[in-house]
Amino acid sequence: MNRFSIYLTLCCVFVSLSSRAQFRKYSNEFLNIGAGARGLSMGGAQVAGVADGTAGYWNPAGLVNIKDDPQVNLMHAEYFAGIGKYDFVSVAFPSANNKRIIGITGLRFAVDDIMNTLFLVEPDGTLNYNNIQAFSSADYAFMLSFSQKLKETEKKKVHFGLNAKVIHRNVGKFAKAWGFGLDAGLQIYQGKWRFGVVGRDITSTFNTWSFSFTEREKEVLYLTNNEIPVKSTEMTAPRLVLGVGREFRISKKATLLAETNFDLTFDGKRNTVIIGDPVSVDPKIGLECNFNNVFFLRAGINNFQKALADGDTLNQKKVWIYQPSAGAGFRIQSVTIDYAFTNLANQSNPLFTHVFSLRLDMAGDKNKKKKN
Repeated sequence: MNRFSIYLTLCCVFVSLSSRAQFRKYSNEFLNIGAGARGLSMGGAQVAGVADGTAGYWNPAGLVNIKDDPQVNLMHAEYFAGIGKYDFVSVAFPSANNKRIIGITGLRFAVDDIMNTLFLVEPDGTLNYNNIQAFSSADYAFMLSFSQKLKETEKKKVHFGLNAKVIHRNVGKFAKAWGFGLDAGLQIYQGKWRFGVVGRDITSTFNTWSFSFTEREKEVLYLTNNEIPVKSTEMTAPRLVLGVGREFRISKKATLLAETNFDLTFDGKRNTVIIGDPVSVDPKIGLECNFNNVFFLRAGINNFQKALADGDTLNQKKVWIYQPSAGAGFRIQSVTIDYAFTNLANQSNPLFTHVFSLRLDMAGDKNKKKKN
């Protein structure tokens, strides 16, 4: 546990120092949606037990659990009745000796077909609908991951991972941003126990915004009392995610994995279970029942918050709310299909969405020959 303790201490020291800087709260929030129906159905509790290609998102240290063959993961989800579209793709390439792995991940969250009504009204006051044009507001993230085994015995496994990520955001032709950041993670398997830690945005991820408006657009913005934005930099504060899980044998062909994560943010008070300045803590809980590594049932809870009770505007009484999720998975040889039924709001005001993801293990000719 020495390497784990040293790494965790360094992360805590770095984040505590970085918390003194000025950051924009909820910056790059699209990077906190999740990846893969498995992780979403388990409430995002993944950093200790993730062992597939989605680890490039959750904890890059988990990528090294992929062995022998490349793996492809795909996911598409639509939110708010199809207004927001979210896509995830990852490809992982193990080395010949399975001691290290390279992963490539891409994310896109976008709202398309937004109507630009800047020039709807002509100078004479008439409406000209031909002047309406559509544009998209899209956020992109590209991650290059590296994962390596630090120690592996029958009783103990220690894995390390690192992400380098590039962020691109654009709002039509009006605004663009580029950013860069680093994540680092560690996983420890000790018997049936799983431990994980991830330092996200450990270098304080930034977005540098630039804006482009024509003179006519500037004139309309000025006449409608809108500020014309100028170049700016948006900083994302580091965060630390700690995870612990355990696998239980419930029958000869079935196991249960239970995991809890604690998401520590350092950008001031948030509406979470533990509220502090600058540190707030948001817990996540996930369960997965594995039947012979073929069929999976999952459930999770996250995003605990205090809010006013429904209809109680007079007494201002606050109650705990949370986001439940559930899902299932099915594996046929090298193909795994996962499903998640997730809630975007809370248990009292549900906004559920269906999420499907696909995992493909690219078995090569070498493995086919071994089987023969």
